[in-house]
Amino acid sequence: MADFFTVGERLPGTRGRTGVIHTPHGDIQTPAFIAVGTKATVKAVLPETMKSLGAQAVLANAYHLYLQPGPDVVDEAGGLGAFMNWSGPTFTDSGGFQVLSLGSGFRKVLAMDTERVQADDIIAKGKDRLARVDDDGVTFTSHLDGSTHRFTPEVSMGIQHQLGADIIFAFDELTTLVNTRGYQEQSVQRTHDWAVRCLAEHRRLTLERAGKPYQALFGVVQGAQYEDLRRAATRGLVSLADDDGNGFDGYGIGGALEKQNLATIVGWVTDELPEDKPRHLLGISEPDDLFAAVAAGADTFDCVSPSRVARNAAIYSVTGRYNVTGARYKRDFTPLDPECDCYTCANYTRAYVHHLFKAKEILAATLCTIHNERFIIRLVDQIRASITAGEFDELRGHTLGRYYGTATR
Repeated sequence: MADFFTVGERLPGTRGRTGVIHTPHGDIQTPAFIAVGTKATVKAVLPETMKSLGAQAVLANAYHLYLQPGPDVVDEAGGLGAFMNWSGPTFTDSGGFQVLSLGSGFRKVLAMDTERVQADDIIAKGKDRLARVDDDGVTFTSHLDGSTHRFTPEVSMGIQHQLGADIIFAFDELTTLVNTRGYQEQSVQRTHDWAVRCLAEHRRLTLERAGKPYQALFGVVQGAQYEDLRRAATRGLVSLADDDGNGFDGYGIGGALEKQNLATIVGWVTDELPEDKPRHLLGISEPDDLFAAVAAGADTFDCVSPSRVARNAAIYSVTGRYNVTGARYKRDFTPLDPECDCYTCANYTRAYVHHLFKAKEILAATLCTIHNERFIIRLVDQIRASITAGEFDELRGHTLGRYYGTATR
């Protein structure tokens, strides 16, 4: 789609930049953190609250919405945004993450809980294999009722078109860190073949559903931690086009990787990507990762972690993460983070939130999610502003020095 992405300021000496993604439901100023609302909701928080926190867009999960309530229901409601009362831009993933989470039982793309072994039948301890991959697609076993469901590139595209998000992703296979080199090669080829089918089906459905707002399709780069596979996978996706000559509108950088290699791997991919299309990095939200990803050329990123850890009492602050259920906070009548401008920090204390968790009150999850989401959204806003102001390195040093330092909370 013409004029989908506008590049702004460059970050000297790096691949980083600012920009604007233009969608039918509004612009996204990049770099941007995309909040995750897996089942068409950021758990425990109102859409209006997410807007007030500065969230520019929300990402929902196509697989979960396929199971409940069904994409036809969302389509009938007027699409994802209308269904969840979110007026801004929306994303949906393809179901590819569930190939990992339901296939191997792992739920992280960084720092997986495995030992460094090479195995293609790895599965997390205590988990059952609920996804099985073949060259045509994936057969999922529902975690809800045990029923089986077949996802192919065409099925994923059909579901995402019904969900109606502004930005959708090609169906891909997300592997684990411990899959063998041979399997990673097969998987990259499989993801490429699926991308060809996604482009064709996306074109068909776009024509069939004429009158609906255009949905931008992102191809997803896999290849684990192998430079040659990452670069080849990227070049392969960039070379693809449908029968009208249209390629992908943007690109997702997916796959499992070790934290210390994040910037290097993102750099390999962005080296091969066109400058005029946005890059979305799937599954990161830690402060050091955000700075590294931006400098390596990522424009947007999503992660469920800020809201997930909030529900377990983990709090982000400028001097690091801490658990508010600790005994030291029982009589601490200061905000969760004295430098935060969120609703929670303006109105509640650590002592009160500590009490809510101990009393198992639902409000605890709401207040902490508000805070954590605002913390990350605000940080990425500051990173974006620092690129324009020429202060990125200073902000990075100051922020990470405090966050990972030993200052007293």
